[in-house]
Amino acid sequence: MKVLIFSASIGEGHDLPARVLAEGIEREAPGTEIEIVDSLALVNPLVRRLVLDSSRFHSKWGNRIFDLSYRLISDVPPTRWFGKKLTQFLAATPIRQAVLERKPDVVVSTYPGSTEVLGALRANGRIDMPVVSAITDLAALGYWAHPGVDLHLITHPESGEEVREIAPQSDVRCVRGLTDERFYEPRGQAKARERLDLPIEGPLVIVSGGGWAVGDLEGAAEEALGVPGATVVCLCGRNDGLGTELAQHFSAEPRIRIEGFTDRMPDWFAAADVLVHSTAGLTVLEAIMEGCGVVSYGWGRGHVRVNNAAFKRFGLAEVAGSREELGDALVRALGASGSPDISFARLPTAASAVLGLLGLADGELGDGGRARQHAGAQGDGQ
Repeated sequence: MKVLIFSASIGEGHDLPARVLAEGIEREAPGTEIEIVDSLALVNPLVRRLVLDSSRFHSKWGNRIFDLSYRLISDVPPTRWFGKKLTQFLAATPIRQAVLERKPDVVVSTYPGSTEVLGALRANGRIDMPVVSAITDLAALGYWAHPGVDLHLITHPESGEEVREIAPQSDVRCVRGLTDERFYEPRGQAKARERLDLPIEGPLVIVSGGGWAVGDLEGAAEEALGVPGATVVCLCGRNDGLGTELAQHFSAEPRIRIEGFTDRMPDWFAAADVLVHSTAGLTVLEAIMEGCGVVSYGWGRGHVRVNNAAFKRFGLAEVAGSREELGDALVRALGASGSPDISFARLPTAASAVLGLLGLADGELGDGGRARQHAGAQGDGQ
């Protein structure tokens, strides 16, 4: 059997779920042929450059342009229609060619751009194998979900209602197995801090901007230092320049620690009491799984703006729209932190759901149940 996974080389938000899913499929069905393809590598180099440049959010005007373009392709019907047609025009042919050349039994997408294309190809009969969308955002799913997709895998049970509105005939399942498997293993806070050489006592606040360190990490770190006795860790991802700037700025502050790209996120979130994060997505889910309080702050643009509204609606995270609001949000998040949420470990795996389409696993896994109940959550009854 062959499984083809489309990802996109924009940080780790799409590549990580693709890798983890591939590992899960290999573990559950050894010998399955699996290939991960960077969908952005298939399109015209100019288009690829535009997509990647629009995702680099380190200037005021870049932020504003990104937010405006997102509103146009998501919120305004005529430009949304045009955006979808343009996506098909630019990417449908190379993506379809990649599928036909490899002849997979099932196609999975972890990137909304490729999901939009694959869903339309499937709906129009231009590819004849099942298509799966692996969704790692909570909301703003207009490109993550498509009526032509056979199976939508969601990581937040709260996402089910929006997906079903977009694709009412599709199968929707809440699953685990799109993030590091180590998040499902029990780990104590004290042991995690010991492994990371952190103080055992006192609050620990992690400040993160994703793989590219987007947003106001400096301001977030300064506000976090206002928490009495707090240790603050800034995760700068692959933005080495920002890491150097922050190290210089906080050189006289012993309670600040600057870290670059790391593969130890389960330990960091197990050790922490609060995460201040700017780009929503899988990172927020990972922190919730470890019982870490979350504040979304520093970059409320585009899809993050919509996810922030959903965080508030479902009671999943605090949202600070400005630095002035961040201090109070940190206090509330500290009060909300608690024990790891072990219910995620009981969900069916994404790999088993994909393999079910191939007849290699139980395809009747159901919705996966509701992973958790949050204060104020408005679920879809999964």
